[in-house]
Amino acid sequence: MANVRDLKKDINYVLGDIIEVVYMWEYSNTDKDTKQSQAIIDEAIVVFDELITKVNDKNVEDTKAHFKAINNELETRGRALIEKINNLN
Repeated sequence: MANVRDLKKDINYVLGDIIEVVYMWEYSNTDKDTKQSQAIIDEAIVVFDELITKVNDKNVEDTKAHFKAINNELETRGRALIEKINNLN
């Protein structure tokens, strides 16, 4: 992990791209219900807020381990959101 700024950018880019993919799915599937896709967008926003809050937390003992854990959580939760996108019907 290079620095906090890069971690914040990664969080923004990953979750922003996930939201963009959901919007593209909605645009190409106008005949389908968007409740599931909107739920994915809402979840991505919640994940973003939670991860940024963790990044901004100043009360951590081992910052390197803390940021590594946040990066791992971003990967795990991002993959879960992508899996939900893949399962949209």
